[in-house]
Amino acid sequence: MPKRQFIDLADTVATQIADGTLPPGTKLPPHRTFADCHGVALATATRAYRELERRGLIVGERGRGMFVRDIGVPEALGMEQAASDGLIDLVFNMPGGSSDAEMLRAGLKRLAGGGDLDAMLRYQPHAGRLHERRIIAQHSEDRLGPVDPETLLVTSGGQHGLALIALGLLKPGYAIGTDPITYAGIKTVAAVQTTPLVPITGVDGVMDPDALEQECLRSGLRAVYLMPTVQNPLGAVMSEEIRQGLVRVARKHDLLVIEDSAYAFLETDPPPSFRSLAPERTIHIGSFSKSLGTGLRVGYLIAPEGCVDRLTSALRATTWNTPAIMTALVASWIEDGTVATCEEMRRQDGAARQDLCRRVLTNEHLVCHRNAGFAWVPLSKRRRVDPLVARLREKGVAVSPARPYAVTDPPPQAIRLAFGGVPLPDLKMALETISKELSHTEESAE
Repeated sequence: MPKRQFIDLADTVATQIADGTLPPGTKLPPHRTFADCHGVALATATRAYRELERRGLIVGERGRGMFVRDIGVPEALGMEQAASDGLIDLVFNMPGGSSDAEMLRAGLKRLAGGGDLDAMLRYQPHAGRLHERRIIAQHSEDRLGPVDPETLLVTSGGQHGLALIALGLLKPGYAIGTDPITYAGIKTVAAVQTTPLVPITGVDGVMDPDALEQECLRSGLRAVYLMPTVQNPLGAVMSEEIRQGLVRVARKHDLLVIEDSAYAFLETDPPPSFRSLAPERTIHIGSFSKSLGTGLRVGYLIAPEGCVDRLTSALRATTWNTPAIMTALVASWIEDGTVATCEEMRRQDGAARQDLCRRVLTNEHLVCHRNAGFAWVPLSKRRRVDPLVARLREKGVAVSPARPYAVTDPPPQAIRLAFGGVPLPDLKMALETISKELSHTEESAE
């Protein structure tokens, strides 16, 4: 049997996928049927399917078989990198597990068996249906304290929430204070709104209240953007003392506090939120993308009563409302405990991956949270990030330099590793490649 027979067979199927003969979602025949149809051994058919999976062209679902993937939707690659065969993506955090598809299938089945389905095909209230806002508000109260559902708006993800704040509450030119290294999404929103971002010094993602005070006097800040509980990309959890200090500055200078809690569920014992410390000036951004799935674009804003109308107007101008089916799914998963289960699974998975990082990258200083699916790796003065990123890509590993997250110019010499959802064998191989390249870079500089 020729060695490349399974490759040729995989190429044949790949061609059928590329030309549309096998469109996305097509169920492929079982391994034995596939082997019989093509006159090959079962082992050859199995290897062909594995090769197609490796290329990202098909996906297996436990108990259901093999299906053609939508190749227009990359499995994980994000930011500004293009997909490439065999490239292990550590750029875009895609938390998830093998049970996610079954979770979605069960949720949709239960939704389809419910009543009043017609309502989901109609325009929804801009801020979301009140009973679902109540469910999300109640879910948030464990971390935030009492939440009035009338002050909660359902959004199409956390990024949409950031855009609504910029559109509804901030005029172009209003300056926002941020960590020097911060979430890339705030930079995107600020660029569109021509809103300057002002870096406020601190330590590893924890802003210094004194530095914020000085910048208020110097720059006339109007708002401050914070990820106080599991900061992205540094993983920091801000102490209550620092939070209280920042609140004092915000009140003194009448700053709007934008609190982003995208990864807050990863911390099991967080200090009080800014929403509870300064509810009169805090816009709290929540999201289910990192706990349930990045394709599920459902988030929420909790705002002071005086801001709700302007945010609702911005919501109406952008998406009109969040799709009812997605909101209903999230609400049902909150009620049946699925969200809580997924959050715990993400924490356990993140902890295991952090442990793997520490075991492989033993000579590197990792800046991270113990349960997060990402880590920050500062480089020594003898290392340069751009050549490192290029060499790693040549070796089949995609990582992000600091530039997308940096508010300062020039950006620091560092890389961010995002490993949520990456198969563990692939992650181990990628980390070993990174370790070797970092060691080689260090030796070359000596």
